[in-house]
Amino acid sequence: MEKNDLNTEKKAATDRRDFLKKSALVSLAAVFNPVSGFSASERLSEIEKMGEISPVPGSQTITILITTDIHSQLNTHDEFFWENNLAVYKKRGGMAVLKTMVDTFRRQNLNTILYDGGDFFHGHAVASLTEGEAMIPIFNKMGYDLMLPGNWEVVYKKKKMLYDMGHANAVKICANMYHQTSDEDNNTLVYQPYWVKYIGGIKIGIIGYTDHLIPKRQSPAYSEGLRFEHADKNLAKYVKYLKEVEGCAVILTATHMGLAQQVGLANNPVAEGVDFILGADTHERVREPIQGKYTKVIECGAFGSFLGKLDLVVKDGKLIDSAYRLLDVDPAKYPADKNMQSMIDKAYEPFKAELDRVIGTSKTPLVRYFVIETPMDNLITDAIMWKFKPDIALSNGFRFCQPLAVDPKTAVATITKEFLWNMLPVNSEAKIGKVTGKQLWDWLEKELQNAFAKDPSKRFGGWFVRFSGMEVNFTIANETGKRVNGVKIAGQPLDFAKEYSIIACEREGDPEDTLCRVEKVKDPKRLTVLLHDVIEEYLKVNSPVSPKLEGRSTATDEPNTLLTQLRGTTYEFR
Repeated sequence: MEKNDLNTEKKAATDRRDFLKKSALVSLAAVFNPVSGFSASERLSEIEKMGEISPVPGSQTITILITTDIHSQLNTHDEFFWENNLAVYKKRGGMAVLKTMVDTFRRQNLNTILYDGGDFFHGHAVASLTEGEAMIPIFNKMGYDLMLPGNWEVVYKKKKMLYDMGHANAVKICANMYHQTSDEDNNTLVYQPYWVKYIGGIKIGIIGYTDHLIPKRQSPAYSEGLRFEHADKNLAKYVKYLKEVEGCAVILTATHMGLAQQVGLANNPVAEGVDFILGADTHERVREPIQGKYTKVIECGAFGSFLGKLDLVVKDGKLIDSAYRLLDVDPAKYPADKNMQSMIDKAYEPFKAELDRVIGTSKTPLVRYFVIETPMDNLITDAIMWKFKPDIALSNGFRFCQPLAVDPKTAVATITKEFLWNMLPVNSEAKIGKVTGKQLWDWLEKELQNAFAKDPSKRFGGWFVRFSGMEVNFTIANETGKRVNGVKIAGQPLDFAKEYSIIACEREGDPEDTLCRVEKVKDPKRLTVLLHDVIEEYLKVNSPVSPKLEGRSTATDEPNTLLTQLRGTTYEFR
């Protein structure tokens, strides 16, 4: 393809995206007219009893309903479950289904708090093309009481994060996100550090923390003007204050740090006095609370597919019992709320024609739940290899994107433009450069440390980096810098002295000679092609595709179907 053709292709994609974005923002006021009426089902008596605790005379039960990492997934979708060592797919989620479910439990117990643990405003085309604005009325319709910024809330940058969260009606908390400017006090928190709620005759205190590694995990430009600290810097101080000054009978820590970091925090003396850590970020499905040395940890899945229900029994001003359930957001059990669905349909309408467009098919499910290698990222990196013919194509270790199952009637999974936005909600430009074999080896060691560091506070929360054109074998349990056992490029052992061409996405704010966190890349060059266009072109020519696990990454001490980074507990993802 000639350079002029590339520039034309990029301009057309940009123009199309800008048109969709502008037309949607102009129509937002009309889209979100209030809808009257209420349609919650009245036939849910058995479902309403789930998660109840045996009543104690003179006690009160306070219910915390928890969602997290919804990633703007508006409608019911395919969801992945691991049952008897096999992948199983079921229909789950949908904000209208979730609305019915939440309202059901609220009717059951008036002493209920609805909390979202972050990554709500990003992950779907409707969110990306309106910079989160289309999600605000939907969030408010749910009636959240409390929210925490996740690591992806910064994606539209600081000013837009403040706008989106500022227009959400829920209370915002975060005790480790600070303003950072040249002329302001860098110790000023962006949001209040905690929330105290008098409910059921007692005070509950909830302290919020997002991931302190956001500036390294995300494109650096996203978090410009913000700085972050680890929760251990001030958690003990706030626990002491809530207990001794506010007189809170229950103290919770709401975190968006990833399960490994959260279990690490539960084993840290600073968490003494915390009753539960309400976790988020790694999309883990904790079905039994994980007991740390000082407190318990839960995490409640992702994509609106699950609802956490934590019941706290209090008597005489003290917590005497608790019960926790992770519940499926199942459309077969909870009919979609008609008013919420109408609001969702209107939000989708400006983009419907483009997002419903079929761009390809797959004979195998597209999945991104595995830690070491995923079929979904094999598809993405194969498309990059096909288009540009580098030695190695790279994709970051993303977690977001629900799966796409094969339809038993057609024997294929139909890939739409909407699903492409789910896979890659940031449509970045492709970038090429050259690195030596020694640089690659050292970079792989660093990425393995990011994913599997024994010190949980050093884990990025993402999964291991993905690639095409390279095979890597490693041992997770080895010491830092000694995990890689061997690397092959195009079937040949890695040559430390040889230069290899690599292509990945451009991360806004990175130095020009940094590519997918590989530093000091030689001859870096942006290719003026957006990754969405690469994937569409590849699928047009090669559909149906059949991406699967094929041993590009292998570990000596874990299977290629590894589903969690957490080690040393009885927790299993299922």
